[in-house]
This record gives sequence, C-alpha cells and structure tokens, in this order.
Amino acid sequence: MRDFGVGFRYLLKGQRWVARHGRSYGFGMLPGLITLVLYAAALVALAWWGEDAVAWATPFADDWSSPWLGLFRGFLTVVLFALALLLAVVTFTAVTLLIGQPFYENLSEKVDRDVSPDGHAPESGLSLGRELWISARDSLRIVVRAALWGVLLFACGFVPVAGQTVVPVIGVFVTGFFLTEELTAVALQRRRVELRTRLGLLRSRKTLVWGFGTPLAAAFLVPFVAVFLMPGAVAGATLMARDLLGEEIREDGEEDDGAVTAAPRPPSGWPSPGR
Repeated sequence: MRDFGVGFRYLLKGQRWVARHGRSYGFGMLPGLITLVLYAAALVALAWWGEDAVAWATPFADDWSSPWLGLFRGFLTVVLFALALLLAVVTFTAVTLLIGQPFYENLSEKVDRDVSPDGHAPESGLSLGRELWISARDSLRIVVRAALWGVLLFACGFVPVAGQTVVPVIGVFVTGFFLTEELTAVALQRRRVELRTRLGLLRSRKTLVWGFGTPLAAAFLVPFVAVFLMPGAVAGATLMARDLLGEEIREDGEEDDGAVTAAPRPPSGWPSPGR
C-alpha cells in the first residue's frame, strides 16, 4: 500500500505546483473548458433527440401495442444516454490532452525544469505536427481499450448485487489506470517512450498508478471538477513519470530545503530518459 500513498502524493504535489504557478494553471484550464463545452453540447443534443434516434433505429417496433412500445424505446433511450455519458467520462482526458497538447507540453516542460537537478527538461526533437499525430494515434488506441472495458463493465452492471457494488469500484480503478496512462504520456512521449513500453511501466507499478489515478477518476465523476484538476494532474503525472523512469527529483524547497531524491530505478530493459 506504500506505493498507493506515493501515487496520491504525486497527485497532491501536482496540484500544489500549479497553485504556485497561477499563469500556467490559467492556461492549463483552457483545453478542459473547450472540451467540457463540446461534450455538454453533444449530451444535450442526445438528450433532446435521443428518443427520435431510437425510434428511427427500431422501425420493427412501430406496431407494438402500448405500453410495450414506450417501455422498450424508453429503456433503449436511457441505455443510449448512459453509454454516451460513460464514453464521455472515458474519453474526456484523451480529447482534452489532444486539444491542449501545446498547453500541456509547455506545462510539463516547466515542471521538469523546476524539479530537475540540472534545470533541464527532456525534449523529443520532433515537430509539433509529428507530436500531435503520435498523441492522436496513441490516444485512439487507449480510448479503444478503455471503451471495451467500459462496455464490459456496463454489461456486468446488470448482475444483481455485484453489479451495483463491486462493478462500480472496479470501474473507478480501470478508469484511473487509463487516466494515468493518458496523463503520463505527456511527459513520456517527450522522452520518446512508446505506448507499449509506457503500458509496461505502468503495469509494473499498478499500486502507484492506482494511488494517482483512482482518486482522480472518482473526482472526475463530479461535473466541472476535471476542468479545474487537469492542469495539476498533468503536473503530478510529470513527477510520476520521472519516478517511473528512475530520474532524480529535486523536492520543493519549502518541504525539504531543495533536497535531491533519487527515484527507484526502473526494471532493466526500460529505455533511459530521452531515448
């Protein structure tokens, strides 16, 4: 459980970092606000026209007698909206990171320079267009994985008792893992760490990942919270990425007078920073 606490502390440290850097925090909120407006508009449109869409998709039920027609299509409308809401939660981070790639890259670099003993941040050496392409490609792969998990958990939700108790808890842990992958990707992609290797790193420290991502996933269930927490989540994920790769972290001067701590070395075979 120690790693769980360490992961949670990285989340708190990220929030404290952006609190001390108000300008970075303000710019970091913009992508989340844009994504929130887009998603809210889409969900409102679905709530308004969802019943019509279900009626269009189920013409075979037009001749059904009352109340079966209303119950059937009403149920499908609720399921459609629930799936859309689940997909919105699962994809919110990926879409926000894609929209805010330049914002979060800049924020992550500032965090790296701030905590690096030599004051330097790793650079990918890639053009912005290439970075955006890699980010979009990897985000799509993660979204597909997360969506498959989401559909599976949604189906398991109909299991009596377990579906209303165990499944939601598992769902938060699964969402937390994928959230952490998306957020650490900002710093790890800059170090040219490929998706397969990133997933391997995270799976090797699952308790650390859950300590960071699970509280964040639970908080993101509250409307608007994701917008305010996203900049700090990116900052905290950058700190955790350094831990995963075994890079040194210079702690905040207010906490321990600028001490330098060596993060645990990653398992043999992981790429060194900057590769």
